[in-house]
Amino acid sequence: MLRDERGGYVEIDESSSLDWAPLRARIAEHGMRNSNCVAIAPTATISNIIGVAASIEPDYQNIYVKSNLSGEFTVVNEQLVRDLKGLNLWDDVMVSDLKYFDGSLAKIDRVPAPLRELYATAFEIDTAWIVEAGARRQKWIDQAQSLNIYMAGASGKKLDDTYKLAWLRGLKTTYYLRTLAATSAEKSTGQGGELNAVSESGALPTISAKGRAKPAAIAEPEPKFCAIDDPTCEACQ
Repeated sequence: MLRDERGGYVEIDESSSLDWAPLRARIAEHGMRNSNCVAIAPTATISNIIGVAASIEPDYQNIYVKSNLSGEFTVVNEQLVRDLKGLNLWDDVMVSDLKYFDGSLAKIDRVPAPLRELYATAFEIDTAWIVEAGARRQKWIDQAQSLNIYMAGASGKKLDDTYKLAWLRGLKTTYYLRTLAATSAEKSTGQGGELNAVSESGALPTISAKGRAKPAAIAEPEPKFCAIDDPTCEACQ
């Protein structure tokens, strides 16, 4: 068992609420036609073509532009559209709001709170819960599970905690680590049509007399010093 191989360093729930003994006895006597039945992998491009979710993970965004060799096309969460239409909230303003907030409902106040929670995007869900959910469903997957890790505001400590949790919960493997960029495009343009960059601190660039964007002055971060007795220290990460 995994616990024996790791010397006890694994925390998984081995309790059962169903009677598996008769099924195990039947399989031991008669075997199975298909020894492996379930595999979960994120198949983004194929899922877009046939109109289904990419995987069992939370949606990346509720609306975004997908690019591949065939060109660019818009991907929309059809279940969200259905629910918004049911509340008479699906209109041009809602589409604009979703684009402005990068496919997130979190700051769209006219959407009811239960709906905002239901359609929270991958980066809005605590990374630890993505790992916990993957560990819990792993027992029902007899082939493999490719679990992406989504992390907003990545740091050395957060990465360390996340992968240690995955190891402790007995996850067989993780897939891509997806993080948010440190900067993003502001939803407006300067006089010359160029996109303005917004830093993490929220400082906006200024526009010169010629219409060109000048980066705003950003204070240099203070250097970090090693603190061995502080578990949150990232100086050595």
